[in-house]
Amino acid sequence: MTTMTEASVREFKMPDVGEGLTEAEILKWYVKPGDTVTDGQVVCEVETAKAAVELPIPYDGVVRDLHFPEGTTVDVGTSIIAVDVSGGTAPAGTGPAVEAPAEVPVVPTATPAAAPAEEKKSVGSGRQPVLVGYGVATSSTKRRPRKGPEVAVPQASTALQTELNGHAPVAADTARPLAKPPVRKLAKDLGVDLTAVTPSGPDGVITREDVHAAVAPPAPEPVTAPAVSVPPAPVPAYDAARETRIPIKGVRKATAQAMIGSAFTAPHVTEFVTVDVTRTMKLVEELKQDKEFAGLRVNPLLLIAKALLAAIKRNPDINASWDETAQEIVLKHYVNLGIAAATPRGLIVPNIKDAHAKTLPQLAQSLGELVSTAREGRTSPAAMQAGTVTITNVGVFGVDTGTPILNPGESAILAVGSIKLQPWVHKGKVKPRQVTTLALSFDHRLVDGELGSKVLADVAAILEQPKRLITWA
Repeated sequence: MTTMTEASVREFKMPDVGEGLTEAEILKWYVKPGDTVTDGQVVCEVETAKAAVELPIPYDGVVRDLHFPEGTTVDVGTSIIAVDVSGGTAPAGTGPAVEAPAEVPVVPTATPAAAPAEEKKSVGSGRQPVLVGYGVATSSTKRRPRKGPEVAVPQASTALQTELNGHAPVAADTARPLAKPPVRKLAKDLGVDLTAVTPSGPDGVITREDVHAAVAPPAPEPVTAPAVSVPPAPVPAYDAARETRIPIKGVRKATAQAMIGSAFTAPHVTEFVTVDVTRTMKLVEELKQDKEFAGLRVNPLLLIAKALLAAIKRNPDINASWDETAQEIVLKHYVNLGIAAATPRGLIVPNIKDAHAKTLPQLAQSLGELVSTAREGRTSPAAMQAGTVTITNVGVFGVDTGTPILNPGESAILAVGSIKLQPWVHKGKVKPRQVTTLALSFDHRLVDGELGSKVLADVAAILEQPKRLITWA
């Protein structure tokens, strides 16, 4: 019989805080057993395959138990915390145990009993949970208990038994061995009792091979060779002083899977161009003194992003995606500009929504917010979804350029190399100029060589002569 205390305990399950996520790692608990919590209070921080997210509790009460310690990866839909919502205090003797007590199961077991009255009431009470994706709904299907002893022989479906035996299945004690008519005839001709044959076919069906094996002469006793002592192959020992093993999970695991999927799905083509960006660097210095950019972060990446947006405006077909299921090319009439960011948890690619519609100061503000949020590890899953084109700035590491892999679902990615002072022919004379190398990778299913070359050439032309932004942007 359920007591009032048990009925008043609410289990908060790990929600799907992204799109289709299956698990999350508990990074930090902000509460402990015995603490009072209120509706909307953040109780823990979890890391999904996309970002670190804080989880608020959707009701008032007293924390009864934390089911998992920090650092544990938990499947979506699994209860992570139990809260007593009766209005009383925490049970006596409640300690910092991390496993659910016996009277409060973490995961509902597959029993035919009906759900507690409190759970039924919460479904139709009209109170909506704070978070979406509240886990996997428990199936309401009930199973009748088996009658009589279990039969050891694997049971096939009714249709299969009818097909093989020529009639509907009978009781377990009189059931015939499962075999097709030709196999039965073979067994009769060879004088084999099918009840003594061990089936090897699916669903316990006896095959022709099983019948032949039953009448085959026993295999001769193998000749035992003198025992030879063969030492086992040496297993490389793990030296903790010389090696460190890091579990692959969270953002790094998701990034690895996404890059493998992208590399072996989209046919990549990469083109390169080296460009004189001296005038762009001068414009950056001028904008830093402009009152409209006061308090904003102005750097070469800002003008490179604006140049790419202008190139997309002149060549809109590059802003597309490939729909394999529908066998369609989806042209995007908006640009969600992704910026690859290296974080302690791995590489992430948040994007600026509707970047094509932003002015240069607005774009500078969005870039600053994106970078600071990523460095703090607070990028939301929504900020990393629905990107269309990406920029990766490998030049900050002193690298000339690279061959970037497409962000899944996108058609192009622009890699920006380091900007260095190099000898350059300018107005017929060799002079020191600020030079960089750009690399554009694109999906060759969507973008042919002509289109990719036009986009890359337009970006280079703008960076060489930034005044083109006046007419092209």
